[in-house]
Amino acid sequence: MNLFEKKALELDQKDSLAHFKNRFVNDSNLIYLDGNSLGKLPKATIAASASLLENQWGNRLIRSWNEEWIDLSNVISKKIAKLVGAQPDEIFVGDTTSLNLYKLVYAALEFGKGKEKIITDALNFPSDLYVLEGLVNQHFKKHQIEIVGDSNDVLIENEAINKQLDLNTALLTLSLVTYKSSFMYNMKEINELAHAKNSLVLWDLSHAVGAVPIDLNKSNADLAVGCTYKYLNGGPGAPAFLYVKKSLQEKLRNPIWSWFSHEKPFDFNLNYQPGEGIHKFAVSTPSILSLAPVDQGVSVVLDAGMENLRIKSVAQSSFLLALIEEELIPLGFKIASPLESEKRGSHIAIQHSEGYRINQAMIQPKVGAKIIIPDFRPPNNIRLGIAPLYITYMDLYEAVQRIKNIVEFKEYEKYSKKKALVT
Repeated sequence: MNLFEKKALELDQKDSLAHFKNRFVNDSNLIYLDGNSLGKLPKATIAASASLLENQWGNRLIRSWNEEWIDLSNVISKKIAKLVGAQPDEIFVGDTTSLNLYKLVYAALEFGKGKEKIITDALNFPSDLYVLEGLVNQHFKKHQIEIVGDSNDVLIENEAINKQLDLNTALLTLSLVTYKSSFMYNMKEINELAHAKNSLVLWDLSHAVGAVPIDLNKSNADLAVGCTYKYLNGGPGAPAFLYVKKSLQEKLRNPIWSWFSHEKPFDFNLNYQPGEGIHKFAVSTPSILSLAPVDQGVSVVLDAGMENLRIKSVAQSSFLLALIEEELIPLGFKIASPLESEKRGSHIAIQHSEGYRINQAMIQPKVGAKIIIPDFRPPNNIRLGIAPLYITYMDLYEAVQRIKNIVEFKEYEKYSKKKALVT
């Protein structure tokens, strides 16, 4: 037993959050390091979903709208508000991240009439940029998108953002934790820089919520969106959420006039009248079958406590980085995440020229080894996601040893370079 293995065992024995792993469906032959893309299934979700299908839909049928469903979004919104430091009536849960982003970008640009600059960065999730490009192409043709940095950067300094900000900036939109390198901005500092130029800021919290402490109110955030299927364990395609600061809610307009954003949807009035407050940013009938599981996923995170999860995340990241330095750097790997914990979310990116095939060898071992599931991001990044609710120190130790063996014995050479549709 080497020092790292011994240390992993000691840390797991001392882990005050270790028991939370039992609240998820687990496979003893699998180490899951992709919770930053899709969180594990909470056991409580199975029972809750069975009740939803068999009783609420199966027996109660449409009566369940008044009994269970019509307020479900509000119930979950209040829980997410606790996680992100918002007031309960500043969060709406429903629709997708991209749709919510579309609504808020449109509202922000309309509000900032006369300003024609949109700033984002090259580390932002590509679909966020697609939304910006689409809106400029379709509705805001005089606006210009300025992209700070390069997509291969590990991090971007505040000064680089500040250089682009001016009084013509209508909107700055960034991911709080970037999807590839795990770089994390200081939300409060960025908000202050933008507000000094009288610009709105829209944050994408998808890789941050449930992974790092967030306080939207204390940081004076204007707008935000985020998904629920990563660290919040809401399930594949689970509905997203949006945040609008209370003082902005009546100043901004939802561009999609629809049933559930109406002031009184069940009056069936032929003339549209927007609802008040956060509910004006809704669109369609809630997707109950995908919305309901979010409740259990968020509840587990609240039970553990974000501060506790962050402490464990930082400790596990430090342990993993030490392992990588010792075992993988000599084999040609590079660390592609910030080394300072305050600048990093809860995943670590490593790079290797054979990153994709190494990733495939981890997922589909041909030698009877444990299955290890990370994910791959081009051109050569392997992302190792740390979800402290169910990841152990021994998981991290075994994962690095497996990567080491794949490279030392050139197991990756048995795998195709042709990429799967989903990586």
